Amino acid sequence: MRLTVRTGTAGWSIPSVHRDSFAEGDSMLARYATRLDMAEINSSFYRPHQRKTYERWAASVPAAFRFAVKLPRAVTHEQRLRAASLPTDRFVEECTGLGEKLAVVLVQLPPSLAFDGRVAAPFFAMLARSLPAGVHIACEPRHPTWAQPRAEELFERLGINRVGADPPVIAPDGAPSDYGSCRYWRLHGAPRVYYSNYGEEELSALAMRVRALAHGKPAFVVFDNTASGCATANALAFKDMLMATPADRGAGLVGPPGLEPGTKGL
Repeated sequence: MRLTVRTGTAGWSIPSVHRDSFAEGDSMLARYATRLDMAEINSSFYRPHQRKTYERWAASVPAAFRFAVKLPRAVTHEQRLRAASLPTDRFVEECTGLGEKLAVVLVQLPPSLAFDGRVAAPFFAMLARSLPAGVHIACEPRHPTWAQPRAEELFERLGINRVGADPPVIAPDGAPSDYGSCRYWRLHGAPRVYYSNYGEEELSALAMRVRALAHGKPAFVVFDNTASGCATANALAFKDMLMATPADRGAGLVGPPGLEPGTKGL
């Protein structure tokens, strides 16, 4: 079964200790893209970016590179998914400047936001309609009520993947849902969120889980433990583990420029 896995970090900062692991580039993003094949844009959560900014980012990376973009907090935390069509439309108009390199819209919900089908159903249907064909939606709910069957049924019907998170919140094992058009993992660091490093055994176990749970869907693995610089090292090590597995070579794993044929993107 074809396996396409993209690996990256939240943002594309490269700690100085790891810069020798990357080739030279005209910008930090261009340099980042010489080794990793996706990045999660989190700054969009805090402030809008002009469409031309997204266009510039898209022009800075290879054709096979992909971005995930986080929905603004104005939608998720301030409007709490209610009456959110205007800020959502603005966000979509901006981030689609990435063109075909826009792969995922990430919806991270506040821990206090319980599932209410009367709110969630129209919002996610509206979001799905507003995005270009082929752009995935991944949702990271953080209130336990999103584990109920009605929430799962809504996501499944709309093709939305529930994020697999570590530390886990909804799924006890931290796995993403087995429905949706993609599989999306966010590794925040554990036990200390945003700080803790993932060791070799943990990364190896993660690689096995990704292979087992992707089920032929495009998979995205994002390391968000950026506060102490661990994300970059973890992403590089995880990527190398995937690329070093003989059975997976040439099977759709995406690699940076210069790798052998068979590592092409979506």
